[in-house]
Amino acid sequence: MQNIFFYSLAALLLIISLIKDREKTKKSLKKAWKSFENILPQMLGMITAIGIILAVLSPNVISSIIGASSGWWGVVTAAIIGSVTLIPAFVAFPLAAILLHNGAGYMQLSAFVSTLTMVGVITVPLETKYFGKKFTLLRNILAFALAFLVAFVIGKVVG
Repeated sequence: MQNIFFYSLAALLLIISLIKDREKTKKSLKKAWKSFENILPQMLGMITAIGIILAVLSPNVISSIIGASSGWWGVVTAAIIGSVTLIPAFVAFPLAAILLHNGAGYMQLSAFVSTLTMVGVITVPLETKYFGKKFTLLRNILAFALAFLVAFVIGKVVG
């Protein structure tokens, strides 16, 4: 029902925009289409990666590795995986939702998404080049530690 409402609202606003200024609306739609074309390969990659992960790892395996019952070892595992994985944030959140539905825990997923978006082991050489070794190391260590704080808070709030 919510989807129908938002799609109807978008269609209504598009019609109003077309009535108000047809040329601007056409330009905007063309820009939106180009953005969609640029994002499409990453989205297809995300869908493929999620499909492979779910084909290889059953919900029982996911639950045992990063499920709520895995405790802090699961949080550490999720944080390490997130730290060394390079996935854009718009891919991380749908992936986390799918993992949650397949048995992952809230604390573990919060550590995973936090480190995924804030810690960059793969990007350290590039970051060091621009910001220096000391800053890069300090930023990554603090971001990694913050992920555990986030996991703890999420565990208290949700769990």
